[in-house]
Amino acid sequence: MAVLPSERAGAVAVDPGGGVTEIAPARTEPPPSSTTELPTTRPPRPVHGVRATDGVPLHVEIHGHHGPVVVLSHGFTVDSDEWSPQLEALTHRARVVTWDQRGHGRSGWGDPANATIDQLGRDLATVVDAVAPCGRVVLGGHSMGGMSVLALARQHPEWFGTRVAGVFLVATSAGDLISDGPLGALHAVARRAGVLPAVLEGARLAAPVADQLPWRDSALGRWLVRRMAFTADASDDDVRRLQAATESLPLTVTSAFSSSLLSHDETGSLPVLASVPTTVVTAADDRLTPATHGRRIAEALGPRARLVLVDGAGHAVNWTHHDVVDAALLDLVDRLRHA
Repeated sequence: MAVLPSERAGAVAVDPGGGVTEIAPARTEPPPSSTTELPTTRPPRPVHGVRATDGVPLHVEIHGHHGPVVVLSHGFTVDSDEWSPQLEALTHRARVVTWDQRGHGRSGWGDPANATIDQLGRDLATVVDAVAPCGRVVLGGHSMGGMSVLALARQHPEWFGTRVAGVFLVATSAGDLISDGPLGALHAVARRAGVLPAVLEGARLAAPVADQLPWRDSALGRWLVRRMAFTADASDDDVRRLQAATESLPLTVTSAFSSSLLSHDETGSLPVLASVPTTVVTAADDRLTPATHGRRIAEALGPRARLVLVDGAGHAVNWTHHDVVDAALLDLVDRLRHA
């Protein structure tokens, strides 16, 4: 596994054949706020009529006009707007496709029984068919979006190396998502006691009522969002932005996906990704998908994988440290452009 060179202070480059190595870019300035002015881009072009295999309408947009096609899948409880910093960096060098995963943003919802990572993989395949029926694509995913990419790899291994030219994974996991900390301990106890299904079903049944309660935009909610997705030095604007996005998602959607997220295991898909260049970005202080998950993915992929470890970053690394994430994504796309 190789390491991605970076111009940021504190980055190091080593022999590509030297096993698992990492980059810990040192930040010499405060993380950029969501209010930071970025260059403007052309308005996105919606792709109409994209429907999942069960008929759910999927909101898909294309940004940019030239270059390789890059399809980006967002994380749990947010929407495709989370990729805004990467769009600003990439649309002059690629045709970038973003989409809202079912139940999120402007996409439809459908049967809650289909709120699974497996279905998200099929949804992603539908998006790829719609935007690049003949060409090759780079697939990128943050958190749950990365899980969708892994599910697609299991469902369509023949695409990797043919239709899929490269993969970009950010703060994601191939499995064993809840294994550490207090939450992991509670999950293990509930599973051993045989009450986990009842707990999840109770949460699902309570979700419609809980959605009507005045719990949104609270100080406690901001504290939780800051602790779970950011580091202590994150700006209030970034925390409030993510809190608003997360709390806009109905609890019926959140609870419906919970079971699939807890049981997520796509480690068997990793050999498929090993056939294409893959960059894995992981955040050193990520409490939702700890850095060990990214390390394990990169280790399993072998010499064609590149691992980028972002020091001082939490789960929202693609926003707070977007310069590092942008550089890693541009590096992958440029390598494929000239391959």
